[in-house]
Amino acid sequence: MKKKILKVNAWLHLWFGLVSGVIVIILSITGCVLVFQEELKYLFSDYTSVIVQDADSQLPPSRIYQSVKERYPDKEIVSAWYWGLNKSVRVSLEGSDHFVYVNPYTADIIAEVPHEDVFHFMDEGHRHLWMSPQIGRPIVGWATFIFFFITGSGLILWWPKKWTKRMVKQSFRINWKARFKRINYDLHNVLGFYSLTLALLMAFTGLIMSFPWLRQSVVWMTGGYPTKTPVEEIQSSENYGSEDLPEALYAVDYVWVKVRKSIALHNKEAVIVHFPHEHTDEEDDHDHEDEPLYACTDMINGTWRDLSFDRQTLALLPSSSKPMHETGLAEWIMRSNYGLHTGYIGGITTKILYFFASLICASLPITGFYIWWGKRQKTSKKRGKN
Repeated sequence: MKKKILKVNAWLHLWFGLVSGVIVIILSITGCVLVFQEELKYLFSDYTSVIVQDADSQLPPSRIYQSVKERYPDKEIVSAWYWGLNKSVRVSLEGSDHFVYVNPYTADIIAEVPHEDVFHFMDEGHRHLWMSPQIGRPIVGWATFIFFFITGSGLILWWPKKWTKRMVKQSFRINWKARFKRINYDLHNVLGFYSLTLALLMAFTGLIMSFPWLRQSVVWMTGGYPTKTPVEEIQSSENYGSEDLPEALYAVDYVWVKVRKSIALHNKEAVIVHFPHEHTDEEDDHDHEDEPLYACTDMINGTWRDLSFDRQTLALLPSSSKPMHETGLAEWIMRSNYGLHTGYIGGITTKILYFFASLICASLPITGFYIWWGKRQKTSKKRGKN
């Protein structure tokens, strides 16, 4: 029975690997690039950096808004992303295929940059293989599911039959002095083992993103979300901006300063604020007055905190996320899932580990195919002799 199970496991590992191999290579290579996209973008893009000044010298969102509105009067401004004291502000425009980068200390427009850069291209491939999302995402999801299975089955194949000194050495070391076929086998077997933990983690977190039923199951198994309770309003006597501004812009300035001064716990100068929807002639001002103001803070190591504010009172709403240290297990896992999937969770150290793990994952279908092809050729030669 044990031999039959092992034989079936080997068969499934082989054919599932052949079926999903090309997709696994694409996901792994694009993942290698995306894990360092922030560092590479800042290194090669001069529009993302500015000369550092103190926090109080930063201009509020209303000034950024007015500067961009002067340049693009017909565009609705959606959001402003403050990255930090040494970074420009990225502004999103409704219906535009460009981002606008603005100096946070002068409100000067630095650059207008297309969305479609190399990292966007890699992200499209990683998420849905450059197909339409309706088609590509399910393919990526199920290919990831297969990869998760064959990674586990690979551990069974790797497991030494006997834990002798010789077997242990073969299982944990690559014999660089051997023939190419043996080196290829070791690259598949040994490197596959060393990347196993991160490969399973990347695959499982990817599955959580792909399948709502799995996401809901994980939440349920880890205790579920707690009931939302009203968030205590944070009072402050700070002056939050000029009341001469239009009400909507004054509210955004208020929220921006309030988040930085009173709410943010980590990376305080990195804040995203959304501007209220601009009503058209066909819309009434009251159509959107109940929509909350959105802000994002505590963006660190691939996690963030979503905040919602009442448009009228500017009070923090119960739907807002709590600080990470106050969350339960289910909420912590869901909010950390992106960081766990991308390697952002531990900063530069985990990014480097994830890069090499992804690189190994990209090599596994190639080395595995060569092992299968070599055995196939060997079998063909034996049949020819007979």
